[in-house]
Amino acid sequence: MNSSGFVPRVLAIPAVLGLALLVLPLAALVSRVEWSSLASDITSPEALAALGLSVTTGLIATLLCVMFGVPLALLIARSGPRTAAVLRALVTIPLVLPPMVGGVALLFLFGRSGVLGGALSMWGIQVPFTSAAVVIAQTFVALPFLVLALEGSLRATGVGYEQVAAALGAGRWTTLRKVTLPLAAPGLVAGVVLCFARAIGEFGATALFAGNAPGVTQTMPLAIYTAFNGAGISQGTAVALSLMLLVTAVAVLLLVRAWRPEAQR
Repeated sequence: MNSSGFVPRVLAIPAVLGLALLVLPLAALVSRVEWSSLASDITSPEALAALGLSVTTGLIATLLCVMFGVPLALLIARSGPRTAAVLRALVTIPLVLPPMVGGVALLFLFGRSGVLGGALSMWGIQVPFTSAAVVIAQTFVALPFLVLALEGSLRATGVGYEQVAAALGAGRWTTLRKVTLPLAAPGLVAGVVLCFARAIGEFGATALFAGNAPGVTQTMPLAIYTAFNGAGISQGTAVALSLMLLVTAVAVLLLVRAWRPEAQR
């Protein structure tokens, strides 16, 4: 059988142009890397501060996404069609929402005049423009990746094995721990990896909600942006950090592919 189907061959031209549009900018980025000074660029104090903050806040945000996202994915996957559709739409909003708008929304919620911010300020707690704000912004934009990946995996596995476990006397927590989550493990791992990658690459919501203070809220994307505006780290270091984010993205794609069910056959 002809696996290529009957697609008109002329469509290969725009397809190649589209691929070039995606690949050539990345190739241009790699070509600008100063390989001789790459190690020193990455290990400069400013770069290490941005890198350390990104990794630390990204890991915390990923942990929060797991804490909140796994129950939410279970709720969506085991709800009726109408309820699941509404919940899925709400979860998807941060994916289609401009990151800057997300930052403004978080600022209005946690700012001094916000609903939660006003209450927290009475206790002397300020969230905006702190490292905690970075974590919240990263969690806001990354949570949908984990929820949607895990929810899709849960729906694919169905409830048949859960019903068998229940018939054999297993409790709800035992079924969740030994049946539901192991069966959905590929989706969970893929969601966690995508979640972490999205968290460390977050820029817009973080810039508005957390600011750009070196060592406090300046993550790698913010450090890169600052460098190309003539301040902060050097452009050589910014290119090196950009390369690190690119390598991270490629590693994420490889890990996600490795955990797909069809890749394990």
